[in-house]
Amino acid sequence: MSATVPPADPIPFTHRAREVTLAGDRWEGAGPPVVMLHGGGQTRHSWDRTARRLAAAGRRSITLDARGHGDSEWHPDGDYAMDGLVEDLVGFVATLDEPPVLVGASMGGMTSLLACGEHPGLAAGAVLVDVAVRVETQGVQRILDFLAAHRDGFDSLEEVADVIAAYNPHRPRPKSLDGLRKNVRLRDDGRWYWHWDPRFVDIPDEARRTARLDRLERAARAIDVPVLLVRGGSSDVLTPEGVEHLLRLVPHAESADVSGTGHMLVGDDNDVFTATLEGFLARVAGR
Repeated sequence: MSATVPPADPIPFTHRAREVTLAGDRWEGAGPPVVMLHGGGQTRHSWDRTARRLAAAGRRSITLDARGHGDSEWHPDGDYAMDGLVEDLVGFVATLDEPPVLVGASMGGMTSLLACGEHPGLAAGAVLVDVAVRVETQGVQRILDFLAAHRDGFDSLEEVADVIAAYNPHRPRPKSLDGLRKNVRLRDDGRWYWHWDPRFVDIPDEARRTARLDRLERAARAIDVPVLLVRGGSSDVLTPEGVEHLLRLVPHAESADVSGTGHMLVGDDNDVFTATLEGFLARVAGR
């Protein structure tokens, strides 16, 4: 598919899951829906550029805020373990008119892996973005340290930008700070806070979120739909060995590296990632 006209603005929607109400955006189009799930501590807006490009190519695109993130409700008991995330996703997919392709980064990828493996027929395909069954402890800890810091907020958007730049030194610091407003919120005390429930970081495992390794391996072996694993070339969370381990569990899976990117590769080089994704979607649609 090639872009012809700029995509229309997305249509906001909400979905009532069993325990929380989720927020999302959708772009109309053809073919299987492409449901994009962000990583821990992010929001659905991390996918905006990708979703707009897919929509411009005529594809149906949906971005979803996980429970406790963005505009979705915080769980009343602070339950952000993988069981709840998978349950939310399975319930949302049941509202669609056909199985979607799930595209998940980090936490969203782990959610997609479990949902596909434990619920046959749920999806038409899955794209795992810099996450697999085996991830690196040191890289995960760096994520946790970043998420747990600054729980008391920030004085300004400039301070937010400085913190993000220090975490991702290879990524150019944005000239405009307007985009940061989608990931932080200004509260009554005049400080900016991350746009997610701070209880989210009380689970000390951002990648697996209490899901056992044996459960993840069983789910991976059970996946019978096309799978694409995309690794950031400089990722400290997913190594080439982690990629090879997943490919042994899912022999029909494809893999790709995006050079010069880290764990947050969607933001590092969005256009290269989206081109890789579009190629996979074309192959899935042609099955």
